[in-house]
Amino acid sequence: MAVLCYLLLIDSPALSPKWLSTDEIRFLELRQIANLNQGENHKSFDMRALISVVTDWKIYLLIFGAWSNAVPNYALKFTMPEIITSMGYTSAKAQLLTIPPYAVGAFSSYGFSVFADRYKWRMPFILVPQLSIVVAFAILFSKAAEIDNNIALCYFGVCLACFGMYPILPGVNTWNVSNNPDPHKRAVAIGYLICMGNVGGIIGSFIYRADEKPRYPTGYGTSLAFAAAGIVACLVLEGLLWRSNKRNSHLTVEEIRQRYTEGELQKMAERSPLFKYTL
Repeated sequence: MAVLCYLLLIDSPALSPKWLSTDEIRFLELRQIANLNQGENHKSFDMRALISVVTDWKIYLLIFGAWSNAVPNYALKFTMPEIITSMGYTSAKAQLLTIPPYAVGAFSSYGFSVFADRYKWRMPFILVPQLSIVVAFAILFSKAAEIDNNIALCYFGVCLACFGMYPILPGVNTWNVSNNPDPHKRAVAIGYLICMGNVGGIIGSFIYRADEKPRYPTGYGTSLAFAAAGIVACLVLEGLLWRSNKRNSHLTVEEIRQRYTEGELQKMAERSPLFKYTL
């Protein structure tokens, strides 16, 4: 894979004429120049950017969104063969039956990403997968005690859980990047969100207890709860960003530029009245 990446990945927009138009290439080149100009005083470690990320309320709502993926995902990843074995299948067949849920997750991740980009709206394409996780674990939570009599329904629940889990993290990460125009803060925010999001994997690794087999109330219940918390966090974030955009829309560009200098607006980054949050 590393060799293929070296040979196939494009190094610059100018080398991409087969799939980018001339205007798109020019836009990307100008954006690179603008980012370089913003970073001409950049140090190897920017404490201001780190503090800005750590004190940003938006990142913590996004972390809850990431946990709605990480907690059930890590948990189900390690225990799915055991769950399918509980349905009465042998170890070999149980391993094979883990393939369709992951395939469903791969297709849903791609599909939701395409539609999110097409409509330029992140929240619904995170919310629908989260709702799918809630439904999936509600099924498993209520029916796993009699899994032998509900094999098809529980297997559907596992597939539905994977359908919902895998589109969330790309959506949350993209929402984070879209709302951080400053390249220094954006770089820190990407790493911080992924780091804190992966903390959910620590939780997910301990919630499926062997002595609770096959019902797993702690595992299924905790996964359902984190998915529900992620829904609340994403709805709150959407509402607050929408309110901020609406408040700034009452100001004209002339009024804003009379009130702030160009340097102040650049320093404010996403808090600038000229910036419009991606919903």
